[in-house]
Amino acid sequence: MFTITVSTEIKEACPVFAGAAVYAEVTNTSFCEDLWTEINSFTGELLATTTLEDIKRQPVIAATREAYKRCGKDPNRYRPSAEALRRRLMRNIPLYQIDTLVDIINLVSLKTGYSIGGFDADKIDGKHLELGIGKAGESFEAIGRGMLNIEGLPVYRDAQGGIGTPTSDEERTKMDLSTRHMLAIVNGYNGKGELQQAAEMIQYLLVAYAASDGGTILYF
Repeated sequence: MFTITVSTEIKEACPVFAGAAVYAEVTNTSFCEDLWTEINSFTGELLATTTLEDIKRQPVIAATREAYKRCGKDPNRYRPSAEALRRRLMRNIPLYQIDTLVDIINLVSLKTGYSIGGFDADKIDGKHLELGIGKAGESFEAIGRGMLNIEGLPVYRDAQGGIGTPTSDEERTKMDLSTRHMLAIVNGYNGKGELQQAAEMIQYLLVAYAASDGGTILYF
């Protein structure tokens, strides 16, 4: 099991921050039809009940945006992933299909507003992660988007460096079809809120669609 700590700089910038992590043994697949039936049902409901103007007012997203400002990043230029997913749908751009584990994370993020990191736990260097703030010149290759300027972004670091921000995770520790152990981190910049519900939702979906027992939850 991993230990996850929050740095002094994050505690000072975001004193109400709380996190939850799910660690589980999993079986990934390229596509899960039943999961996508659930995703399509929810996204249809979201499109019918949400406007573009509503997105920034969603409490979890609003808190994450405020955390960006306090850490030194413009959330209009570097959007939290949960906000970016909702904006994509509002622009009538279909949600991208990656693989079952990533699709599960995206569904929970869409439902809750939490920006959730999803990592191949076996690719993480060491058993300890710390949440800090990105520094100038810090190397970070964002999944599918190349080098990302993480200065001023909240960032989880392992022994080698950054692996995850609320905007994007790092290529080095990304999940793929070979992933057997997943670490998902839910970031509560508005406090404990619905963290437990989000973590338990991840567990439920892993059991239903990723041949898992749901794993264990760590709060920090």
